[in-house]
Amino acid sequence: MGTDLTKIILDEHEMPRQWYNIQADLPVPLPPPVGMDGTPISPDDLAQVFPMNLIEQEMSTERWIDIPEEVLSILKLWRPSPLYRAKRLEKALGTPAKIFYKNEGVSPAGSHKPNTAVPQAWYNKQFGIKYLTTETGAGQWGSALAMSCKLIGIECKVFMVRISFDQKPFRKIMMKTWGAECIASPSRETAIGRRILEEMPDTPGSLGIAISEAIEQAVEREDTRYALGSVLNHVMLHQSIIGLEAQKQFEKIGLYPDVVIGCAGGGSNFAGISFPFICDKIHGKDIQIIATEPEACPTLTKGPYIYDSGDVALMTPLLAMHSLGHGFIPPAIHAGGLRYHGMAPLVSHVKQLGLIEATALPQTECYEAALLFAHTEGFIPAPETSHAIAQTIREAKKAKEEGKERVILMNWSGHGLMDLQGYDAFLSGKLSDYALPDELLQQSLAAVRNHPKPPGA
Repeated sequence: MGTDLTKIILDEHEMPRQWYNIQADLPVPLPPPVGMDGTPISPDDLAQVFPMNLIEQEMSTERWIDIPEEVLSILKLWRPSPLYRAKRLEKALGTPAKIFYKNEGVSPAGSHKPNTAVPQAWYNKQFGIKYLTTETGAGQWGSALAMSCKLIGIECKVFMVRISFDQKPFRKIMMKTWGAECIASPSRETAIGRRILEEMPDTPGSLGIAISEAIEQAVEREDTRYALGSVLNHVMLHQSIIGLEAQKQFEKIGLYPDVVIGCAGGGSNFAGISFPFICDKIHGKDIQIIATEPEACPTLTKGPYIYDSGDVALMTPLLAMHSLGHGFIPPAIHAGGLRYHGMAPLVSHVKQLGLIEATALPQTECYEAALLFAHTEGFIPAPETSHAIAQTIREAKKAKEEGKERVILMNWSGHGLMDLQGYDAFLSGKLSDYALPDELLQQSLAAVRNHPKPPGA
């Protein structure tokens, strides 16, 4: 039924009313966050940074957590998002595979990020918080939080990684349009920013630096907290709405994916599409799940599984994750949202358990895939999303070689209409591939040699 549809649509009443928490189904529990001495931290240790209602979600192992009605009413501005069948892409590839993509670019901010920005702003306001600080790489998270804070009624300040601040001017205009303040990071507004600018005045910045700046300002005021767009457990929880909707949409057409693919930087959109399907895999379903990252920032594929900090200034607890080292300064590739040194602990954990696999792709292959997608499906994808598209094309070609009719699901995590400078650079022949040299990786990892080791590392 309905396998010839271009779009599979859910009505608003079919929208999930609970988030899925994968911690309830993990065969081995997630290693807890710890201090530098290896002792697990308590919820109170996070209270200066996050409101307690979100800390409770961070620590929860309940399978289902209700979505508040006020949050649902805002999410309904664009959710449920459509599931598309990429028939034109299939034809161009000559593949027997059926390719589907969950279009998260339909949100007002143009990406999946509002799925967690809205609840984070709402829970902070419920807790009495008046200001949120955050970081952003490509600007998708900063835009999403700026919009969400305006809709919820609190103030927002965004530290944007300098290279993206310069490369993506329209993202900062979006943030300002929604009433947020946007600052290039590293900045002279914080002690950590001033220190780094003295040491490296020409630094392109990093998410780890921007996080440090945002946390430094958040802990200075009682009415201010910090919001993170990826990595943490409660972010993965909020994003699970993507995969939960996709499961319902596949039920409508009587299909189930053989492969689920998402790009991975900090892990939020990948977790969003994949965690509900990983639950199925844990309970016996035969399904392949692939996280795809840039070869210039190969966190899952080259970063060791270690306890490391989420930021440069070591202001966060140590998290058990694949990491390139908290001091890692990534190259100035255009997929700014994938330039993070660490991977979400939950995503790292399911990789350690063998429930997912990971690939690292060169940026020129990804831009070529993005162009083919735009030429066939019409939509121009974000540079981050292009990594998922490139991996999807690899899987579709593999299906063709093997003569197998595979069903492939990809998370189309956002549009690229604010990222056209990257396309211009590619079309002008100015982009080249960059694989992270082992020598630089080892230099970056030197600072974490003495950190405690997580179980199974």
